[in-house]
Amino acid sequence: QVQLVESGGGLVQPGGSLTLSCAASVTSFANYVMTWYRQPPGKQRELVAIITISGGTNYADSVKGRFTISRDNAKNTVNLQMNSLKSEDTAVYYCNARRVGTISTYWGQGTQVTVSS
Repeated sequence: QVQLVESGGGLVQPGGSLTLSCAASVTSFANYVMTWYRQPPGKQRELVAIITISGGTNYADSVKGRFTISRDNAKNTVNLQMNSLKSEDTAVYYCNARRVGTISTYWGQGTQVTVSS
């Protein structure tokens, strides 16, 4: 049973920073592609950032240059460093794990990020 637990969300002023963390209770964490999604109020869930098993990364255009995804395979964690936050970054942020070579995908419970003055 795979469990993902996000943390680090909260209220931050525009221009501020937050770091989200996702802890995964899995074996062979290094074999999982890890992705951060978000769901703004009243909108559909969207991909924010992805990191492959080899450490390659990709980002939504809206966060390029401001967000950085990273992983620590020794600690079974994936982080999302968010800088220069804007009000439009307000959303529930979800961690997703997908084991390479399978269609199995797992979700965390989400963590709220609110950017407001």
